[in-house]
Amino acid sequence: MPELSFRQVASTGSLVTGIGKITVITAVLNAVDSIEETIKSVLDCCYENLEYIIIDGISTDGTLDVIGKYQERLKAWVSEKDHGVYDAMNKGWALADPESWVIFLGAGDRLLSLPVSLDAPREPYSVLYGNVSLEKQLVFYAGVDFRLRLYNTLHHQGLLIPKRLHPEPPFDTIYRLYADFDFNQRLYKRNVKFFFEPALQGYAAPDGLTERLQLQELTQIVRKNFGFFWWGLSLAGFTLVRCLPFLRKYRTIKSV
Repeated sequence: MPELSFRQVASTGSLVTGIGKITVITAVLNAVDSIEETIKSVLDCCYENLEYIIIDGISTDGTLDVIGKYQERLKAWVSEKDHGVYDAMNKGWALADPESWVIFLGAGDRLLSLPVSLDAPREPYSVLYGNVSLEKQLVFYAGVDFRLRLYNTLHHQGLLIPKRLHPEPPFDTIYRLYADFDFNQRLYKRNVKFFFEPALQGYAAPDGLTERLQLQELTQIVRKNFGFFWWGLSLAGFTLVRCLPFLRKYRTIKSV
């Protein structure tokens, strides 16, 4: 199949009224078996002021045909070479409306529900986060406290970030697996306010990019953002959990 580089732009279909614009971004490469369920979950989520952007890395397995079926309901879609998933996510961020709240879904992820209002009573330009369902009746219970200095307590499938907090593409592509964790830590370090929103719910597909822990990169990010003390705590914590499995009951992933 020849290499392609193109953009398709169309108007967003009207659903029910919501307050505040939301941009959903999906980065995908060769996911013909799972991309459609992700697209449907976004387009069927019943939120009027929503724009959907898909960034494809030149798929060759039929993914482009699936995307093409829905192109009239997408704000934009791109198929061109990239330098990894976070480069693709940066491209999507650059295309998002500057006044929108951005959420990322991978192929196979699903958007389950969105809050009706993104405004009061929260502070302007705060981040909203929600819990994320996993396979086998498990739930990732998100939270924002000191633990975010140690490991990622947020899932991007349940995270709405106002683009005005970081107008330029936010992901450092030097990181292959945890650039979103790095971004979350940088927001936290800036004292950006995070608010739990129970109506914000997503589903994370199994076998995602960070399904298997890559400790070196994760702790490198901790050290960069919070220094050697928190790096040492993070490394010690992961080591203890590996040696003492009963400590896993304190983790953020639990049964429903």
